[in-house]
Amino acid sequence: MRSYELPSLVESSANESITDLLLQRVKQTPNLPLFAVEKTPGVWTEVSAKDFLTQVEDLAKGFIASGIRPGDAVGIMSRTRYEWALVDFALWFAGAVSVPIYETSAPAQIEWVLSDSDAVALIIENSEHQKRFDSIKAMVPSVKQVWKLEDDSLVKLVAQGKEVTAQQLEQARSSLKLDSLATIIYTSGTTGKPKGCELLHRGFVDLSKNSKIELPEVVKEGYATVMFLPLAHVYARFISILCVHAGIKVGHQPDTTNVAAAMQSFHPDFLLAVPRVFEKVYNSAEQKAEAGGKGKIFRKAVHVAIDYSRALDAKGGPSIGLKVQHKIFDILVYKKLRAAMGGKVKYAVSGGAPLGERLGHFFRSIGLIVLEGYGLTETSAPAMIGRVTDAKIGKVGRVLPGCGVKIADDGEILLKGSNVLRGYWKNPEATKATMDGEWFKTGDIGELDDEGFISITGRKKELIVTAGGKNVAPTALEDPLRASPIIGQAVVIGDQRPFVAALLSLDPEMMPAWLANNGQPADLTLEQAAKNPKVLQELQKAVDEVNATVSNAEAIKKFEVIDSELSEKSGHLTPSLKIKREVVTRDFAPVIEQIYGGSPTTSDAINLPS
Repeated sequence: MRSYELPSLVESSANESITDLLLQRVKQTPNLPLFAVEKTPGVWTEVSAKDFLTQVEDLAKGFIASGIRPGDAVGIMSRTRYEWALVDFALWFAGAVSVPIYETSAPAQIEWVLSDSDAVALIIENSEHQKRFDSIKAMVPSVKQVWKLEDDSLVKLVAQGKEVTAQQLEQARSSLKLDSLATIIYTSGTTGKPKGCELLHRGFVDLSKNSKIELPEVVKEGYATVMFLPLAHVYARFISILCVHAGIKVGHQPDTTNVAAAMQSFHPDFLLAVPRVFEKVYNSAEQKAEAGGKGKIFRKAVHVAIDYSRALDAKGGPSIGLKVQHKIFDILVYKKLRAAMGGKVKYAVSGGAPLGERLGHFFRSIGLIVLEGYGLTETSAPAMIGRVTDAKIGKVGRVLPGCGVKIADDGEILLKGSNVLRGYWKNPEATKATMDGEWFKTGDIGELDDEGFISITGRKKELIVTAGGKNVAPTALEDPLRASPIIGQAVVIGDQRPFVAALLSLDPEMMPAWLANNGQPADLTLEQAAKNPKVLQELQKAVDEVNATVSNAEAIKKFEVIDSELSEKSGHLTPSLKIKREVVTRDFAPVIEQIYGGSPTTSDAINLPS
């Protein structure tokens, strides 16, 4: 059984909590901006460390005055915004436990999280959230109070807390210890009801301290980043805490369609994103170049970028000719891409799925080093991440100090460390099933090399076993398919079937530009585009390229185009954009039967929707 561990670089006091990270930051740099709020488009108002602490303490006193007691669970349902971080820290200063709820959650999901977590109160963002809560209010009698961010609820809370003394506040804050429960984060629920992960203050404190030491180029005091991923997700949540600890200024952008504009006005030094974001950046740049008649130049620039990056890892490095070409394309193409991301960005942290070697090389070559991280809700976010000076593109970097990884005999990845969950809330059976001593069984399958880098090939429960007995990891086919500019989602099927097939949905954002660039009407609906010969030809090309990387038994023999979008709203994706396979296969059962109703071919097997 192959394993790799790194000792922790720090030793935290047993009396510490996440709140101490803020107190220490204020003591070190009281006037350093920790946040910036975009009150009008492109105009950011900075919030210093000491001012943020004052706001946190005032709000925490309000929570205490309202009856929130140490250990109480309080739900937070909001888009990514400054107040999310403010409320989070204020609840911790009051000794409470925060319970994030995705702002897109349906009433039944809200009910489950609030009732299962025994939440006594809820913070919502707007009237729409209020309506959803009101529809299930009778089912969660434990929730006695609801505060809304978009009215004067927080102002009233602060006023209510005026009579709470500093001593009372400190008593509540200091009730938290390193092993106190910090938050209950519910898994995305690809199958069954979401489980509540009990994450301790220790995990966030230790990870923050070790990350700051281990990643000095990225986690750097005075740097800035734009947060646009959901703060209900552990990934963004950890980075938010880490930035407070490290003295990094955070701006929030809840609307993903405005991220590009936010980056240009905020000028981040590093980004936090999922692979889909990097795919969108690349595809958008490609389609823009095509529309401007510069597609040939862009494609040549991409070719040179990837060759240049790969040469950096080879003995002798890039040739003189390659260096000259790279310099030319830096002026013509790469510089413009950096400018589109704010002009200062040097690093990015990617998680949630494999980025892919091609994109990794491309972005490194244009001046953006993408560090691939790996972790789960159960590990308080990252357990492994690439280092700036020591990374392998296409693989996830070594474990962070204080963490360990090993591969079980069946290929499953196991993780350990102080960041691993205490257990699943009120679910000892699930806790027992997922723990092997101090090791957490991730459910992911991968390979660990001699230097501690891992390649993740898929989910253990999602492995497809064809009728011929071939094991196929669907994500190894789906991830590269989604790199296509027009593919929104790809769902590979074939369990107990004679061959592997795929359901493909189109990307509604990219389709108009792609259609126009390929001589087709830009206003085609998804249903019309799903039958368009040019579109089908492009999809076949994407499938053929993926098939060239796997064996014949693993290759996609047929695909069907779904003429609607697979999304969280449609119920086919989780809030963290993971595929709900059971829902997809149920909802598109007739389409799947149509796929397997005929004979497979290796290339021209396109079944048009009836």
